[in-house]
Amino acid sequence: MQSSINISNLITQTLENFWGYNSFRDSQEEIINAVISGKDTIALLPTGGGKSLCYQLPALVLEGTCLVISPLLALMKDQVQQLKSKGIEAEYLSSELDELQEEEIYGRCIEGLTKLLYVSPERLQNKNFLERIDEIAISFIAVDEAHCISEWGQDFRPSYQNIKNFRNQFKNVPCLALTATATPKVIEDIKVKLGFNQYLIFKKSFIRENIEIFIDELSDKYQYIFELLKNSNSSGIIYSRTRRDAEELSKFLQNRNLKNVDFFHAGLSVREKHQKQEKWLKSNNQVLISTNAFGMGIDKENVRFVIHFSPPASLENYYQEIGRAGRDGEKSYAFLLWNEQELKNLDDVFQNQTPNKTEFLKTISYLYSKFMIAENELPEQIFEVNISKIQEFTKISKAKIINILNFLHNQELIYLNTVKSLSTLELKFEVYDLENLPKKDSFFVELLLRSIDGLSTHKAQFSEANLCKKIGVENKFLKERLREIHNKGFVDYLDGSLDIIRFLKPREDRTFSGKWWNLFEQIQKNKLQKWEEMKFYTRNKEFCKMKLILTYFGEKNAKNCGNCYVCKEKNPTQNQQSIEKQILEALKKRAATLDELAIMLHYPQKERLQEHLIFLLELGKIRMLDFRTYMIK
Repeated sequence: MQSSINISNLITQTLENFWGYNSFRDSQEEIINAVISGKDTIALLPTGGGKSLCYQLPALVLEGTCLVISPLLALMKDQVQQLKSKGIEAEYLSSELDELQEEEIYGRCIEGLTKLLYVSPERLQNKNFLERIDEIAISFIAVDEAHCISEWGQDFRPSYQNIKNFRNQFKNVPCLALTATATPKVIEDIKVKLGFNQYLIFKKSFIRENIEIFIDELSDKYQYIFELLKNSNSSGIIYSRTRRDAEELSKFLQNRNLKNVDFFHAGLSVREKHQKQEKWLKSNNQVLISTNAFGMGIDKENVRFVIHFSPPASLENYYQEIGRAGRDGEKSYAFLLWNEQELKNLDDVFQNQTPNKTEFLKTISYLYSKFMIAENELPEQIFEVNISKIQEFTKISKAKIINILNFLHNQELIYLNTVKSLSTLELKFEVYDLENLPKKDSFFVELLLRSIDGLSTHKAQFSEANLCKKIGVENKFLKERLREIHNKGFVDYLDGSLDIIRFLKPREDRTFSGKWWNLFEQIQKNKLQKWEEMKFYTRNKEFCKMKLILTYFGEKNAKNCGNCYVCKEKNPTQNQQSIEKQILEALKKRAATLDELAIMLHYPQKERLQEHLIFLLELGKIRMLDFRTYMIK
């Protein structure tokens, strides 16, 4: 009895010391107790439900190192950074690290200093990892984004199937599987493929009672969003499907004096991303227009609205993204904007980004031929890849090529980096041999040695823009000269503004035409099915929007939320007085047109709204300022 009280106190103290909370959210404490007691556990918590705490806290309480299996390098980096900022020892292993860096990490785990070690599921088959992990005391295994283990999941990763065999090395080590988006079919897959026999399952309802859902069919989205933001002083996220949409919408709004708006996408440099993200996190009224590159691992409580500029690819994506609003429990809004022409265009996008088998194999064959990689060969160096050049040679669309490259990256066949970063330069000769270079080249390299710190001893990172200012040349000329001495073999130069590729497994043509093509084809079919489900959700005006989400995720006997626009339309009498009161409150602040009131009140059915306005006019509570503007009487 005393022991359980002590553990309970320790859990509470750990929560307060490292996270600053004095109480848990729903189910968190029960999940943590299950892990600490050594039971296999499935935790199904919606976005914003605090999944990461469910393994991070017990990792601190238990002896040894918690092994966290996570599908995305960016997510691993973000989690480790957040943990270190709290004073918690955490590390991640990835193909980016060299042998020395990996050995340092293993050493800290063996000594018991590192409490959480993040790895990709692919690493579970790495020979060196399997040898070193035996030397580490594993407290428990946490499988993040566990839906990836299922072929019916949103982001199927075949490497997740390795976890069951890996667990056989640690028969007495418990496993915690966590996910925010899993249908009943996926949950069943998780149980089987992780080898869970006796286990506990914690499933919190997906309902978000404080989020009011609106789905608006309209043509002029730009004006709608402008009117919405003009009357808002809250923090929010606008999700767009493309980088171009994010940038153009941001420019449109800024040109109309909305200065608290910015854009965010994967094409930005690491520094730019960090600056924009930090500004948004610290602000109470900043709005970020972003592709789905933004939001992962972000925990901001006072996001009052999420707007989808276009329908996302799946209901899983949609639910995760609207779940970033209202994490403080206060009333928040989710807007989804669409029109029929756009849905048809997106149908075409899905079709046009799906290559056939010939195109799939042709793209992969080009990569290996371009970099002169033979069958069964695995080169060590990193290569620059130009997608436009692949497109030019293969005559395959850019969208299909990107789809294929992303697939290869997700399966860890290649490491693809499309993020802008600093360039790198490394000498391929000893400094004392500088005088043996051609005079023109030795002069240029000497200039580089004086201008780039550390270049004489190791691979150095540098900014071309800063270097141009230092030595007084144009960017184009600098890049030409760097490429020239790179081609001569004097230096190894990687342009940080270009995409880079590193091959992680030897070339095996037979597996691409068989195993990998079959998997790729299955994933594409799954994507199309989920898109069809998203279209049904978007178009449907008969069923409660929250109820449709709950039903999709397997919640039986779900009730209407009474909060979304469908529910409100079905109960006009109940909502009539509330809407008329809202109209009067809005017009007390300023005169407004029908369109402006519809946006201010988050009431998309203008015909119904006009009926309320006519009723108020007849009662003499409001009057017309001109032929289209209403004001309080």
